[in-house]
Amino acid sequence: MRPTLRTLFLHGGDILKSPGMQIAKENMQHGSVSVFEHSVCVALVCLWLVHRLHLKVNQRALVRGALLHDYFLYDWHTPDKSHRLHAFSHAKCALENARRDFRLSRIERNMIRSHMFPLNTSVPRYRESIILCAADKLCAVAETLRALFPPKSKA
Repeated sequence: MRPTLRTLFLHGGDILKSPGMQIAKENMQHGSVSVFEHSVCVALVCLWLVHRLHLKVNQRALVRGALLHDYFLYDWHTPDKSHRLHAFSHAKCALENARRDFRLSRIERNMIRSHMFPLNTSVPRYRESIILCAADKLCAVAETLRALFPPKSKA
């Protein structure tokens, strides 16, 4: 097992096994990528960025905040007034659900609440929050491009 996967399971094993994350496996995020897969990808990219840039961070908070950043627990593709403005409001919903299901540090709370900055007004206040913002956008772009331009199968 690579050190990043070991770190992911060390700090986020309980989250990965939680009932809420099982719901996240059923909801799509971008293209054919589930919210669960997206969250794991974002956490791994966060760890990769920290390693590549030699940053000092709270790894536990980084992993947990990254795994829970999209813990909104609904299918945002289904038309519904409650999540009509999903891009602007899901961070608040994710934080409410995460606070209900897990004990969160102030860093983790800020990471979840501010990960959509500047689309929402919550400002990233910690290094971990800024890393999450960058990793989330990198993963979202990659997932969206893969959906728009799927690799051609070899015939």
